[in-house]
Amino acid sequence: MDTSRSRIASETTPLIPAEASKPKTPLPKLQLGIVLTIQFAEAIASTSIFPYINQLIRELGITRGDDAAVGYYAGIIESLFFVTQALTVLRWSRLSDRIGRKPVLVVGLLGACISMLCFGLSTTFWSLVISRCVCGVLNGNIGVMKTMLGELTDSTNMAQAFSLIPIVWSLGNFLGQVNCPLMGGTLARPQDHWPVLFANSFWKNYPYFLPCAVAACVLFVALFTMVFFLEETLSTKRRPKLSSATLGDSSSESLPQQAMANVSLRSLLTPTVVIPIANYTVFAFLDISRRALVPLFFSTPTYLGGLGFDPSSIGSWLALFGIMDGVLQALLFAKLVDRLGPKRLFILSAICSMGLGTLLMFMRASAPTKNTLGAINGLGQTSASVARAIGPGLATSLFAASKEYNLLGGNAVFVILFMVAIAQRWLGSQLPDKLQDRDE
Repeated sequence: MDTSRSRIASETTPLIPAEASKPKTPLPKLQLGIVLTIQFAEAIASTSIFPYINQLIRELGITRGDDAAVGYYAGIIESLFFVTQALTVLRWSRLSDRIGRKPVLVVGLLGACISMLCFGLSTTFWSLVISRCVCGVLNGNIGVMKTMLGELTDSTNMAQAFSLIPIVWSLGNFLGQVNCPLMGGTLARPQDHWPVLFANSFWKNYPYFLPCAVAACVLFVALFTMVFFLEETLSTKRRPKLSSATLGDSSSESLPQQAMANVSLRSLLTPTVVIPIANYTVFAFLDISRRALVPLFFSTPTYLGGLGFDPSSIGSWLALFGIMDGVLQALLFAKLVDRLGPKRLFILSAICSMGLGTLLMFMRASAPTKNTLGAINGLGQTSASVARAIGPGLATSLFAASKEYNLLGGNAVFVILFMVAIAQRWLGSQLPDKLQDRDE
């Protein structure tokens, strides 16, 4: 009997034992939390202008009373940050490979803080333009933050970490656009909401300074936290006390990191790297177009086919969308990645923030080594910044033209973006079926 059981066991035992799954590495919660705090602050700053930008353009007299032209100017101002960021973000990412991540983050946060204050004090179209350009030129943070997340994680906890990015971004959108009593909607024109508290003539002359000032304060708090508590993740610049477990076992990469800081970008342009970047670019275009169109549609007068909402109402609706997005991310993203896989989840959710989390995982996994993460994230962010620069101006201009010339019943812009979404679905099918393990 025992001999029979032994024979059966030997026949069912695989000749080559299955590879044991890696134990899951705990996330470095403090360091990860600080990086996400920086992203949270930047999300607040970047989205807090959306609820009132269209009304600001009308009040400055830029369109000379032509409500149909508001979309053109709103798109220009919203795009300028990404135009200038596209020109510099790759340089900031490459610089962070040489001098460290923290110095680049300091410059970016200071630039964003100053530009927000200048935006709130702007009374002409060109002052709005200059303040947005300054913010874009000095801000390479988004690429550097993604690089830091890649250095703080490995293949066992990457999905868990990157799933937090869209959640934090959605929360920042909520706080940046909600109408009571935070930023965006209600803080714009405070003299109308709280006439006793804001009776000074300053608030009448600069009715949109308060939301900009609050956003700048949030950025300053993030800067303070980062300077004193965030550890450097670049192996050639970090302190020895930072353990390899905290940084995804990259402590032995100091010399290769220094050599790879000047790696040729052309050598990185392989299909493994280019396909995730291409998907990220199209995704960024669709995402920013949607973000620009929704408040424009909400603020457009009803006689032009819009809803005619005021900034307070716009902020409420945008905040609601942010809450829903964040809740779905928190409850479903990690489970869906495990159940469906990142590729299938991206194809099914390419038009929502879940697509962002999966794309960041593909971009991180596409790096031949961790030493090239900065360059690859810089390339991805440059491409995405170009798409985000084109998106608002193109989408809002198409919206204005659709209404002005009644193209497809005023809905031509939505038909065009739907066709781009179909192309995104095909491009997503070109992603690898499984993420490659790049820890070694």
